[in-house]
Amino acid sequence: MRAFLFPGQGSQAVGMGAALAAASPIAREVFQEVDEALGQHLFRLMAEGPAEELMLTENAQPAIMANAIAVLRVIEREGHVRLADKADYVAGHSLGEYSALCAAGGLDLATTARLLKVRGRAMQAAVPVGEGAMAAILGADREKAQAIADAAAEGDICTVANDNDPSQVVISGSKAAVERAVPMAKEMGAKRALLLPVSAPFHCPLMQPAADAMERALASVALHAPLVPLYANVTAAPVADPVTIKALLVEQVTGMVRWRESVLAMVEAGVGDFVELGGKVLAPMVKRTAPDATATSVVSMDDIEALLKGI
Repeated sequence: MRAFLFPGQGSQAVGMGAALAAASPIAREVFQEVDEALGQHLFRLMAEGPAEELMLTENAQPAIMANAIAVLRVIEREGHVRLADKADYVAGHSLGEYSALCAAGGLDLATTARLLKVRGRAMQAAVPVGEGAMAAILGADREKAQAIADAAAEGDICTVANDNDPSQVVISGSKAAVERAVPMAKEMGAKRALLLPVSAPFHCPLMQPAADAMERALASVALHAPLVPLYANVTAAPVADPVTIKALLVEQVTGMVRWRESVLAMVEAGVGDFVELGGKVLAPMVKRTAPDATATSVVSMDDIEALLKGI
């Protein structure tokens, strides 16, 4: 069994999608459709920068999605395959859930791009710049990371945001609390901790205004049952019902990304082959979580051609 995976924020970089667009008119179509949906030259920003503008959450989120869907469309149309025939499940890390739903036919491309624009703006606006932070706790499992977060909180918000793999957990919350957690982490048995270069404290209760914004945005959107089930971040379980998916997308804004558990649950369900589209972040996490599984990152035309030979 196979799962297609879609990366989250942090996988953006200037130049993303440029080589694929140069090689494939199918990819160019995707980038043009996203540009038209957003009324901006997002692909030019992806290809040429500046990096500071691409890093903005409202740009990074639709850009990462567009890049992943461009890779998928090239696979489907040049390889004459359908996702539903080659994947048993889809999953995405944070914003990657929107990419996964788009890939599986739950959302159309233009709607997905507009939702991610709203999501990025809302997440950025939820907490004033400088008041929130995130830190990666390395060499600690979720329980240890939560204990570090609890010890550092001192009345402020500080909690596990991403349980990525057995050796990497991300905490999120008020800047003061997260900064206290960094030196405490090593004292409490973690290998090390480092502050992440993010503009807001994602996946913690401080994001509630953004969750409210996404509830309003999703209310008016047509979301169809995906062609294959989605493993949801907040439940680490498969879901296909559109009403439930909408509720989970809202909950996801403030909730923990249970990525490690999602991978293990997919393996338990019989998945042995994981294919990450548009990034090189999730496949290494899969290998650290499920060493016996196959995990491939597909970004370039060469990657696409190699994948098509194998599936």
